Amino acid sequence: MEKYIYDKSNGLWYELQGDYYIPCLVLPAEEERYIGVWGYRHLEYIREYRKVFYTDLVLSCKLHSYLADVEEQAQNLFNRLMKQRAELEGITEELKAHNAMEWVGRMNALRSAVTETVNTEIIFV
Repeated sequence: MEKYIYDKSNGLWYELQGDYYIPCLVLPAEEERYIGVWGYRHLEYIREYRKVFYTDLVLSCKLHSYLADVEEQAQNLFNRLMKQRAELEGITEELKAHNAMEWVGRMNALRSAVTETVNTEIIFV
């Protein structure tokens, strides 16, 4: 038996594995992009609550790039909101130098509020 055969009816190559011919399938190449906490949080959300959408992304090999886009958008929004709201609330480097504990407490509260905003606007949509 030949190691590889070509099926003209469907345009696929097959490789002999033991007694069976298995299709030689290759996933399309994707660029490596970072997926962080926002991307994984959104992944869990779509797996649980948007199953058809998740399955469509997996089958079309677009899941990784979609999650990387969500990660980038969420991180940009998070950084922008942190900077803007810190300025509005008067959380400055001067406060950090004079009263570090107050600065830490206010920054933690701000981080929690901004995280909720990002979750609402991008992650859990």
